[in-house]
Amino acid sequence: MKKLQKKKEHPKEKAGLHPRNKHRERYNFKELIISCPELEQFVIINPYDDQTIDFFNPDAVMMLNKALLKHFYKIEGWNIPEGYLCPPIPGRADYIHHMADLLSEKNNGEVPTGSRIKGFDVGVGANCIYPLIGNREYGWSFVGSDNEPEALKSAKDILESNGAIKEYVELRLQPNSSNIFKGIVKDDELFDFTICNPPFHSSYEEARAGNIRKLSNLQGRPVKETARNFGGKNMELWCDGGEEKFAQRIIEQSKLIANSCFWFSVLISKQAHLDKIYKALYNAQAVEVKTIAMSQGNKVSRLVAWTFLTPVQQTKWVITRWNKES
Repeated sequence: MKKLQKKKEHPKEKAGLHPRNKHRERYNFKELIISCPELEQFVIINPYDDQTIDFFNPDAVMMLNKALLKHFYKIEGWNIPEGYLCPPIPGRADYIHHMADLLSEKNNGEVPTGSRIKGFDVGVGANCIYPLIGNREYGWSFVGSDNEPEALKSAKDILESNGAIKEYVELRLQPNSSNIFKGIVKDDELFDFTICNPPFHSSYEEARAGNIRKLSNLQGRPVKETARNFGGKNMELWCDGGEEKFAQRIIEQSKLIANSCFWFSVLISKQAHLDKIYKALYNAQAVEVKTIAMSQGNKVSRLVAWTFLTPVQQTKWVITRWNKES
């Protein structure tokens, strides 16, 4: 009989995640399996006698995501086509909660909720994850853009399976990959925030090397090939100049709709990119800039948010959009 290793003492909550994040506690696989019986076939016992899944197995990772979304957010029929990015649910939920905090800071500490609060998801992707969580957690409505019809079809299929959310999420095709807001944002349309996970890498080779490092860390040994759970289409994982240039482009183009949105934001994975991003925000004459550290395990990202609204304009926005009765 194989001898078990000494059982690890795990903290009750995962460090770094937002206080309102539903995923702060360790995964309870018994409860997840009740919500999503298909997960059971992927649950294994590790050397410490704990239930887990093989995170090297893309099908297991996909099923865990499906179970988390169904158990915590009542999302039905979540699935994505092979080759598209399978997002880490806890980290995506953190972004949503931190955006809620940014809104609450301008609203006397109260998070504005309901469908009158409208977000713009730049690159909604095939997984549609931000609108799903944002609507379930706060009742917000969303516009999600993407330049890949196949990704939008997948997102639409997910929404079709979730009628209670469907009416609050509008998907729009961006026909010009050089544009972010132009051709998508309608005249006189207002957004309370934007969110964006930019392509982190500057080339296919860099993206592949990054994926191999992740897989090697998971396996505890060198790995030569990538796997689907760390996959992603071109525009999801890499673009010319990587996240630094992409973020600079968002900043430059956000100036074109400066008065149409309260908080613009982008997720930055590399701290070394912040100096040039701050410089771009200075050149764009952003009125206020916020940087929020987000961590999940050993990974640390930064949510950078900015607004062009003056304090007077901010107050007017809050009164007219978030507190119409006051």
